[in-house]
Amino acid sequence: MKVRDWNIGIAVCILGVFGTIGSTVDAASIEENILAIKAVGPEGAKHSAAIAAVKELSKASAESLPVVLKSFEGANPLAVNWLRSVVDSIADRTLKSTGKLPTVSLEAFVKDTARSPEARRLAYEWLVKVDSTAADRLIPGMINDASPEFRREAVARLIAQATGLHEEGNKDAESKILRQALNGAIDDDQVKAIVKPLKELGESVDLQKHFGFLTEWYLIGPFDNVGLKGFSVAYPPETERNLKAKYAGKSGEVEWKSYTTEDEYGTLDIAKKTEPFKGAVMYAATTFMADKAREIEIRLGTPNAWKLWVNGVQIFARDEYHRGTFLDQYKVSAKLKPGPNEIMLKICQNEQTEEWAQAWTFQLRVCDHSGVAVSPVTSATSSTK
Repeated sequence: MKVRDWNIGIAVCILGVFGTIGSTVDAASIEENILAIKAVGPEGAKHSAAIAAVKELSKASAESLPVVLKSFEGANPLAVNWLRSVVDSIADRTLKSTGKLPTVSLEAFVKDTARSPEARRLAYEWLVKVDSTAADRLIPGMINDASPEFRREAVARLIAQATGLHEEGNKDAESKILRQALNGAIDDDQVKAIVKPLKELGESVDLQKHFGFLTEWYLIGPFDNVGLKGFSVAYPPETERNLKAKYAGKSGEVEWKSYTTEDEYGTLDIAKKTEPFKGAVMYAATTFMADKAREIEIRLGTPNAWKLWVNGVQIFARDEYHRGTFLDQYKVSAKLKPGPNEIMLKICQNEQTEEWAQAWTFQLRVCDHSGVAVSPVTSATSSTK
């Protein structure tokens, strides 16, 4: 059994033993126990103190639920699992003994979008157990919620509503509802379920903009990757930011050239842009114009080995080939500064000759941590630095 699974099991067993205890815990003890649980670490670090804290905190009254839920913020994944078990124990014990939960405070917590999405979702799951009207009251207003789960439910309701309007033949109303749904949709399956009827209604949809794909790039290469050596070699683009420069490539002099992809999912097919493309390395660079400093996610899909730089700093790398590719395959957190931000990729192709090993592509989008597209101020591409 994995260490993490073992720890979750211990927490559940503890709550199973002490979950029926009805005594309350004072506010100071609640805070102390929360801190002890949040201090838990891997490989058994501080687990003894956390086990005692779980035992004590499980005795707290249901009025303490918002405090425990709030403590999800800043907690590591292991601590969150233990805190979740505490919430479940308190809520389950209270519901079995009284048939009630503090619905007002739970609903207020669900509505507070500044709180942890996971904690908000847990509060919601307990709220709907005792309030059958909560879902219809809350979910429709969550079309742009910070929680992907809440957004998905809100979008699903609108899709169902649009389907009903389609059956009634009310095209104008159907189109309006579908546009509302698309505005909140962040999952590809739902986006496709919305785009299909919109196109049947004769409407166009800009999926590049919707998802935040970067479509204008400068490419340079190929550089040598025979024997897979190129992944670790720092070719000139990694140390010099100059789009006017020319370098010695795999088969002669290479220079930066601009490319734009028209693919609606932002896929740029490198193999169709350059030769030779086996045992080769290409670099792709673009500039993202940000209106302010902010944290974002760069989401990449590629079947090839790759490295990623933002403003000259390497932030991730994966030396793996032909694993397959799909939307949001890799998610990398990054920070943008106000103004131009340089994003550069190193995409490596190996020498396999099988048909399934010929793909040399990538798609890259910029979004927030929930998956909502972050649009650049302009569509300008990289410039000489």
